[in-house]
Amino acid sequence: MASNLNPRYAYTVVYVKDVAKSIAFYAKAFGYHVRRLDESHRWGELESGQTTIAFTPAKQHETDELTGKVQIPQSERERNPVEVCFDYSDVDAAYKQRAVENGAMSVSEPEQKEWGQKVGYVRDIDGIVVRMGSHVS
Repeated sequence: MASNLNPRYAYTVVYVKDVAKSIAFYAKAFGYHVRRLDESHRWGELESGQTTIAFTPAKQHETDELTGKVQIPQSERERNPVEVCFDYSDVDAAYKQRAVENGAMSVSEPEQKEWGQKVGYVRDIDGIVVRMGSHVS
C-alpha cells in the first residue's frame, strides 16, 4: 500500500460571476494579496496562508456536464451552500473600515457569541456570505 496517501488541503474554489471583479473585491474588502489572475480571467487566486482561495466562473462548460451546474441563490433570503470565514484580531475595524467601506453588504454587525468568538457577517459582490470573526482557541 502507498505510504503517501495523507492529503494536504490545497484550496477552496469560490464560484463567481466575474473572476477579475471578485479577486479585486476580496483583495480590497478583506485585505488579501492577489497571487494570480490568468489572462482569460477564468481563474484567480489569493494569498491566504497555508491554503489558497481560488475563484472561477459559476458557469463553465468544462465541469458543468461532468459535476453539475452551480446553483446560484435567486434572492437575499437564499444563500450559497458555502460560507467563507476569515479571522481578524480586530473584527470591528475589519468589518467596518475594510469590508463594508469597500463594497461588502452588511448582514450582521460583529457581536460577541456565547462560545467566546466575536462574529459579524457580510455578503460579497456575488452574494456569498462571509463570516468575519475573532480567532477561537
